[in-house]
Order: sequence, then structure tokens, then C-alpha cells
Amino acid sequence: MKKIFVFAALAIVAVQSKAQKAATLDTYIGAQLATEDLNGTARYVGMGGAMDALGADISTMGTNPAGIGLFRRNHVSASFGLGIQSDGKSFGDGSKTTPSFDQIGFVYSMRTGRSSFFNFGFNFHKSRNFNHVLSAAARAINGSSQNRQTTIKGINGDFDVNLYGENMVDNLYLESGMIEDEKGVVYTVDADDYTFNRAQTGYIGEYGVNLSGNINNRVYLGLTVGFKDVHYDSYTLYDEMLLSYTDPNMDYVAMEDNHKITGTGFDIKAGVIVRPVEESPFRVGLSVASPTFYKLTTKNFTTINFNATVKGLPAEVYMDGDDKADFRFNTPWKFALSAGHTINNELALGVSYEYADYSTNDMRIITGSGYDWYGDYYDNSDSDPVMKAHTKRTLKGVSTIKAGAEYKIDKNVAVRVGYNYVSPMYKSDGVRDLTLACPGAYMASTTDYTNWKSTNRLTAGVGLYFDQFRVDLAYQYQMRSGDFYPYMDGLSAQYIDDATGKIVTLANQCAPVEVKDNRHQLLCTLSYNF
Repeated sequence: MKKIFVFAALAIVAVQSKAQKAATLDTYIGAQLATEDLNGTARYVGMGGAMDALGADISTMGTNPAGIGLFRRNHVSASFGLGIQSDGKSFGDGSKTTPSFDQIGFVYSMRTGRSSFFNFGFNFHKSRNFNHVLSAAARAINGSSQNRQTTIKGINGDFDVNLYGENMVDNLYLESGMIEDEKGVVYTVDADDYTFNRAQTGYIGEYGVNLSGNINNRVYLGLTVGFKDVHYDSYTLYDEMLLSYTDPNMDYVAMEDNHKITGTGFDIKAGVIVRPVEESPFRVGLSVASPTFYKLTTKNFTTINFNATVKGLPAEVYMDGDDKADFRFNTPWKFALSAGHTINNELALGVSYEYADYSTNDMRIITGSGYDWYGDYYDNSDSDPVMKAHTKRTLKGVSTIKAGAEYKIDKNVAVRVGYNYVSPMYKSDGVRDLTLACPGAYMASTTDYTNWKSTNRLTAGVGLYFDQFRVDLAYQYQMRSGDFYPYMDGLSAQYIDDATGKIVTLANQCAPVEVKDNRHQLLCTLSYNF
């Protein structure tokens, strides 16, 4: 056990009341809220999502709204499926196998001319499925530990709860007495190894309202207004086995965190599809999506439980705390270019390219609220400049490439294949920096982060046609891996050793652990045209 003398005022600051200002979340949580899955109808998924220019599928309402303009008849559909995380294990409320209701919607088509239509559509689909179980374990490097991160932050003066609220992890360590005694002596207890488990559940549901149509069967236009509903639940259990200097048995510390995010958002999408040559079915598409403007509430309940024999305290110490805050969050603009072609009404080919710069994710602090002249509630918000700069250093632009094909074996059976690639969002040297002077860092209730790499999706499907009724089936296999860190790597501080009087550098090193997110999806869509 190492002892470091720091200002006793640190303890006074740490145990102040939990009154707080409106707060934001950080870069890594925001990245999860901003991304989308490949999901929708079984036909759309079976072709890898490459239907932005081909159209006539209700899922294009959320990618290129002009695709709804290719419907010539009324249409209703519903989709449901099963997700399986191949490398996961059941933990908490998380399960490696989860059923899902993924989509339901309709299109009402009206002829406005000999070869022109005006269509109205509504569709619900899960744009993001949070169901995921993450597990990691490793030996500590040179005794590095989560409590050492708090100690280093205290030495460097990275606490200012008067301005920003309380970091839940640091606050629990300080209040528990594990790393500081009544004389202001701060201890750092070395760790031997750690285990980490997290179960995420929930989803982002998107409700789209679409207006679309075509001009002389050559130009197709569409507009979709989307409303989003966020339900994010996370349960985390982090365990460290500590090296005891006064007890021959291992000591432990366990940090539990229950985190929920709820709220709503909206965006607007516009698109166009054009057939350049009248005699050819080849068409190109262009679409743009505004940022999603979210208003969200974050809640957490966090506990620390540990064996404290290293300090002669009672064998078990248990502390808990909770926070709740409202914030706003804006995702980036998205742009997409696509092409599609059909041959003899038997073969359909589609490709699409989408770009979004996630380094522009915007966490916003609510600065005030009230009611306007008409009695409607409103609030004002400003960008968090510190977290915005950190996001720019950590995230980057993402390219999504979609390619797919459909071949009709006969008039009643079609087979499909697709490929979907998403480039990495995280920079390889990205760090979840909890020393930042902003609410998103000071109010963090966990310390871990994962820099996910590229995502590859392979898809296949089949369509069965029965006059006006159709059954579509699809299979999707998603592969991605990432580098997991239990806490910030490379944080360090210098102090004067009270025994020798020499300057000593205290470092917290953390080697990444490779984690995987490989999953299977089975999807079925029932649809009817009339």
C-alpha cells in the first residue's frame, strides 16, 4: 500500500451535497445513441440495405424517402425476428438470445396522373437495438486500479464539484474512506486483476411519416419526418481483486452501476431518385438527413462494496449514490448516394454509399427553461465546448457501403444476398477522458470505454409471393471487434513520498482487451398489397 499526503480539503469537497446543474453525457455514450443498426423489413435486410435507389420497400422511408414514391399500390407490412449474440453470455437482465418486434407500417398510394402518383406512408422500426452483453477480464499492469485513477485525479486537482457536480465513481471512493483517512492521507491500493460485465437492453424506436410521389415515372421525390423514442438500460458490475499488505487473503472492490437514458428526438430526411434515361430502368438516388435533435434524461444508481481489511475498517463497506439530469444531444448530418438497376424484372441490383461525421456529435447543456406566451414549455441549451472538443479528438467520419442483389427464380420465389460495411467511428488512440472540466466527465458513473473497429455484415434472404400476400425471410451476420479499457490509460501524477521525501511518479497503465460483438439475426416480414 502506498500513502500520499494531499490536501484534506479534497475530502470536504467530495462529501458536499449532491445538488447539481443540468448535465450532459460524454463522447462514448453519445456515440451509442447516434448510430443505427441494419434493420427493417426482411427484404431490405436481405439485400444489405442497398435499396435506396431501387425503392418500393417501406424501409427506404428512413434512408431515401423518395423510395416510397415507387409504390403503385397500397401496402401494409410487419416484421419480427430473433437476435443471437454468438460470443455473449447471459448476465443480469441481458441475454444472448432475444426476440424482437422490428417494424410495422403502411403506404397509401393515390394516382394523380397517367404515370404519376402521390403516396403517404407511416412506418415504425427499431433503428437501434441496445441488447448486448459485454465481458472482459485481465491482469492489472504494475498494480494499476480504478481507485488509483481517483487518487491520481485528486493529486492533480481534477475535482471541482462546486461547478460541475460529482463524479459518481470518484465520489464513492472518497466518501467510503477506502482511499483516504481522517488525516487526509490518501492511499492507493494495488490491484491484481479485474473482471467486467455489462448487460445492455432497450432500443431506439423511430416513427416515420412520409410524403412522396413521382413525376411521369422519371423523377421520384420524398420527405420523411421522423420521431424517435429512446429506451436505454445498462447494468454494469466491475470487480477488482486487490493486493492486500495487511491480510494474506485477497481483498476486493465491486462497483455496480444501473444506468438509464430515456427521451425523444426528431429529424427530417429528404431524397430524390431519377431515371436518367427514359428507356432504361437504371436509376440514381440522393438523400440527406438532418441531425436528430434529442432531449434526454439520464439516471443512474451506483454502489461500491469492498473488503476493507487493508485499512483495519469493518470487513464490508457499502456505499451508494444516484444522479438524474436532463440534457440535449444532436447527432451529425448524413448524406447518401445510391444506384439501382433491374434486368427483365428478374434481377435487381443496388449499391449505396452513406457518410456521417460523428466527430460533430453535439452534447448540449440545458441553460434555462420556462413557458412561452402560449403556455408551452421550452428550454434553452448551449454546446458543451469541452466535451465537443473531446468528441472531435476521439470520433471521426464514418462511411457505410451497401451492396445487394435479388433474383426471381420464378414469379413466386425470389432469393437475395447483401453486404454491408461500416468503417470505424473511433480513432485508435481514443480515450474516455474523465479529467475534463465538464459535466459529462464529472458526473460519470463508470470509467470503462471500448474503441470499436469496423463492422461487417453478411446478409441473405428469400421472398415467397402468394398473389397479393408475401412472406419474406432474412438472415444477417454481423461481425465487429474492439479494444476494451476498464479505465483511462496513461493517467499519472507526481507526489512526494512521506517516508523518503523523494518525488515519485504514480501511473495508471491499462492494456486493451479485445472484445467481440458477433451476432446473428433472423427476420420475418409479412406484407400485403392491395
